[in-house]
Amino acid sequence: MEVAFLLCLICSLSFATTTTTSTTTPPKRRTAAHHAATTSHAVSVRHAAQRRAANPGGPIIAGGPWDEPTFADSTEGDRVDGEDLTVRRAAVEALGSYNGSVVVVDPATGRILTMVNQRIALGEGFQPCSTIKVAVALAGLSEKVIQPTARYRLGGMKVDLTYALAHSYNYYFATVGQKLGFEKVTYYAHMFGYGERAGLNIPGEQPGYFPAAPPKNGGVAQLSSFGEEIRQTPLQLAALMAAVSNGGTLYYLQYPQSQADVSGFVPRVKRHLDIGSLIPMVTPGMRGAVEFGTAHRARNDGPIAGKTGTCTEIQIHAHLGWFGSFNEIGGKKLAVVVLLTGGGPASGPLAAGIAGDVYKILGESNYFTASRPIAPTDLVATQICCSR
Repeated sequence: MEVAFLLCLICSLSFATTTTTSTTTPPKRRTAAHHAATTSHAVSVRHAAQRRAANPGGPIIAGGPWDEPTFADSTEGDRVDGEDLTVRRAAVEALGSYNGSVVVVDPATGRILTMVNQRIALGEGFQPCSTIKVAVALAGLSEKVIQPTARYRLGGMKVDLTYALAHSYNYYFATVGQKLGFEKVTYYAHMFGYGERAGLNIPGEQPGYFPAAPPKNGGVAQLSSFGEEIRQTPLQLAALMAAVSNGGTLYYLQYPQSQADVSGFVPRVKRHLDIGSLIPMVTPGMRGAVEFGTAHRARNDGPIAGKTGTCTEIQIHAHLGWFGSFNEIGGKKLAVVVLLTGGGPASGPLAAGIAGDVYKILGESNYFTASRPIAPTDLVATQICCSR
């Protein structure tokens, strides 16, 4: 599949035909309803009976065997003393017995409200798959190599940015990456937080990785469409989703360790991103992903914007499913990131469904409409770093 992808790019510098993808419905998700947020549940590790290749945003995935289990106790070892336990209960219930991580951030402050499976969330990171397309879209718009309403011919039809984001059109973003060039893609990626720690003094957090040269496999085109050679952490994607949600402020993510830390919480601004005018150009495609595209399983009562990602992490021989999102419901905004790892069922659409359940569970508990007193710390934002 990747060979065909590269040949198509060589044959044409303009938009060409789209990738051929297959879709499938993962087995019905088993949730761990009503189990307490601070209690680990014992779930037997088992492999999926069928290995499927649902992948609307990347190359078709061959069946295992996979080195990572599809199911696991994803709460084991977590420390939750400073978390919002209402949010954590929703995240744990939505994730159920799947092997993965859920990170929920307050976009207005950068506070991590919950971090389920801290081993994965704080680790070295994974290939971002098609979630990299949000950063590439913002870079392309910033450099004016694409126009949001311009329609480019793809496989006999004309496709604009909204449609390309909603349906994760690989060749659209591969071509954007080629037009930008590796240096500019790298510049914007670092500006958006790739290759550096997203958090402020979070013990054990790793910075992920961004390559210093174009990937040998497919160059900047493969990097811009599938995230080739990038290692993205759930925290990095959550920080970027929060910045898109709040208008362009990239906060240091902070993870309180106690209720005293919560009471004395002070937001810290990492840098202000000059994307305020671009956000209205990318959010229609991210909403479209949920309404009619690759993330339709996240569809809920209120508007949600997001981007899926599905691919294989060759180094650990695991299937990956990403979904980065934010809601536009009521007075409380959240950025929710889900990462699944394991066998065939792990996919972006499934991750989107889990994130959708997080929003749904919180909505049913009136989380988004509940009033909250404004503390003085809510109004403080100290800019520590704004250099490029």
